[in-house]
Amino acid sequence: MNLHRLKPLTLAIVSLFASGPLLAADVADEPAKELAGMTVRQARPTVAVQNPSPQAEVTGEQARQMNVVNTEDIVKYLPSLQIRKRYIGDRNAIIAARTTGTVQSARSLVYADGLLLSNLLGNSFGYPARWSLVGSEEIDTVDVLYGPFSAMLPGNSAGATILMTTRRPEEGVEVHARAQAFSSHFNLYNTKMTAHGHQEQGSGSVRSGNLSISMLATHLDSYGPPMSFATASKATSGSGGTPVSGYVIDKDPTGAERVILGAYGMDHTVQNVGKVRVAYDFSPDTRLAFTFGEWRNDSESRADSYLKNAAGQTVTTATNSSAILINGQRYTLTAANFAPTSSNTVNRLFGLTFDSRISQDWRVESAFSLYQTPTDISRSASSASASGGTATFGDDTGWNNVDLRAIWRPDGGKAGHTLTVGFHQDAYKFVSDQYSVSRWQDEASKTALTSANRGRTSTEALYIQDEWKFAPRFRLIAGVRQERWKASDGSIYSTTLGQNNFKDREESGTSPKLTVAWQATPDWNLRASLGKAFRFPTVTELFQTEKKGSTTSISDPNLKPEKVFAKDLTAEGAVGNGVLRISLFEEVVEDALYSFTDYTNTSRNQNVDKLRARGAEVAYVAPNVMRGLDLTASMTYVHSRVLENQLNPVTVGKWMVRVPDWRASLFAAYHIDDRWTASLGYKYSGKQYNNPDNSDEWPDTYGGNSKFSTFDAKVSYRVAKQVRAAFGVDNLTNEKYYAFHPYPQRTIHGEIRIDY
Repeated sequence: MNLHRLKPLTLAIVSLFASGPLLAADVADEPAKELAGMTVRQARPTVAVQNPSPQAEVTGEQARQMNVVNTEDIVKYLPSLQIRKRYIGDRNAIIAARTTGTVQSARSLVYADGLLLSNLLGNSFGYPARWSLVGSEEIDTVDVLYGPFSAMLPGNSAGATILMTTRRPEEGVEVHARAQAFSSHFNLYNTKMTAHGHQEQGSGSVRSGNLSISMLATHLDSYGPPMSFATASKATSGSGGTPVSGYVIDKDPTGAERVILGAYGMDHTVQNVGKVRVAYDFSPDTRLAFTFGEWRNDSESRADSYLKNAAGQTVTTATNSSAILINGQRYTLTAANFAPTSSNTVNRLFGLTFDSRISQDWRVESAFSLYQTPTDISRSASSASASGGTATFGDDTGWNNVDLRAIWRPDGGKAGHTLTVGFHQDAYKFVSDQYSVSRWQDEASKTALTSANRGRTSTEALYIQDEWKFAPRFRLIAGVRQERWKASDGSIYSTTLGQNNFKDREESGTSPKLTVAWQATPDWNLRASLGKAFRFPTVTELFQTEKKGSTTSISDPNLKPEKVFAKDLTAEGAVGNGVLRISLFEEVVEDALYSFTDYTNTSRNQNVDKLRARGAEVAYVAPNVMRGLDLTASMTYVHSRVLENQLNPVTVGKWMVRVPDWRASLFAAYHIDDRWTASLGYKYSGKQYNNPDNSDEWPDTYGGNSKFSTFDAKVSYRVAKQVRAAFGVDNLTNEKYYAFHPYPQRTIHGEIRIDY
């Protein structure tokens, strides 16, 4: 990879926040304030370089100073971002950004080397990006773009777009290996346990001339704490029941008294990843790369009942009159809460990218990807003691994407224009068949089909975007994206409702974008951006109505696309030894798509007529702010409100779901000497609500979305030239906090790393 030294101010703004072409030429002839030396990587994706959105970046070297097990840990200290990661190995780690909460997975995008990893089959915690297909050891840089201000990206970029770039192999052989162990003591209600595990990860590359091969192998074995707790509701009729003890009485987030009967969702996951990337450089400016990755997950989940009968035996089902007696009061007991579950999935990614500078004025970029799930089986027993249950098959679910882009810089950029035209196509297919099985651990024992969900969505888009330097200190970026979306082959079958087939639908949307940037002084740039965007419904929002265990999902085939109008005003420049960015933003969303989950574990997909979020974000990055000390810090304030909601008028004037008022982060790394490095991380999240009517005023309990203030620390030591050892702690003060489910309590990390 070619590295070029640039003027410090230009480089800092280009590589950390702003879009490079906006600034580099504007300050070429001006004196620059001296900052600490940095380097910029010219291999950064075009969608990041030419994106008018506010940006942030973290490098692989910076990530090594953090407690990183899963790849999504790398972005945890970036401005406004919150990753909903409930335990190490969690497959449901979705992204929350400035104006989006941890229930809107389809309002963010994740790419790796130009290949889409976002799972846009749905819009909830169950559809996270496929982070596991990138190893933290192979990361070179991660760029984050905020908002839908580029015509190159679909409306899913309204929250955040994360662009991961892996290291390009150098000549010869390169090998990296890391072994980690971790442990977290968990104490909540009557559950006291240690969640623990280990991970081994190896990556390597070989380059000979123009041909390079990169490889990744990862093995993760992790035990998680309970994700949910069984609650009981008072029986409305009948008499008698089984007297029990061992329960816990507390209050739910609305202040209502409830009875906690036990814990479930204690997951043991074993994940294996293998990936190979073969690239050929026809010339320094022309590269073809093929990627194949496979991620396997085998999971078992258990439950723990707190209840004891008079004989001291564990109670998992009501054997007398289908009820239990607590202090003489009859309560119903849901047997499925204590049922064990298991799952096996195989995920495969095929990707092909090609980029080339075909002349001084023209550059082309393309990416083709295919994501398949040849095996996707989930099993659940009917109860803790039942031999039968259900098996759900999601085999043949997947998606494919095509992105083609041409960039024209007439006269090598001297004409002041950079014109980008492109085409995007995607197709998503969802299949889910649930059967009754006589032996719940054996899907081959299936008997009757109980539910089936089918559907497809596809999108085609054309876009054009022009970046024009119309005056010495001014640039304008104007673009438009035209999209056509289609939903087809939708059907839902259940034993109670029978077969329902839905008509095909088509929608279209035009999304204009406009940005004006002004180089006010040699040290400061001002940028104003406007962008409209469409976020079309996902296939499961339309066609996935089903019941799995104690969880029910309700879809709506008539959902409208959400329409986003976003605004951003950003100032950024040099302060001290670093770069300061201040952004004011507002986002108005009509027909916002949400999946709300209530305490009965029922989720409903619906449109909310109109939402608005406005706020401010401040971010500061200073490598070597003091001798040996690197610092990144941010603070975000958001005022969010529901403006219109005909389906639920009581929510008008209330806060948007799971969007906190304040967020803050801080990460400091101190290079003590050439052997020792110490770091400290801090995350804060303020008040937020889980219920649309904001009735959950007591959020510091299971089912709530609480404030939190957590510290992480890490110390690493270079044992030898190619060997490092590290020890770290996450959630140093052992704070108990929740995103409906409990977040991790204090977690201890140990690792050893070899780089050759």
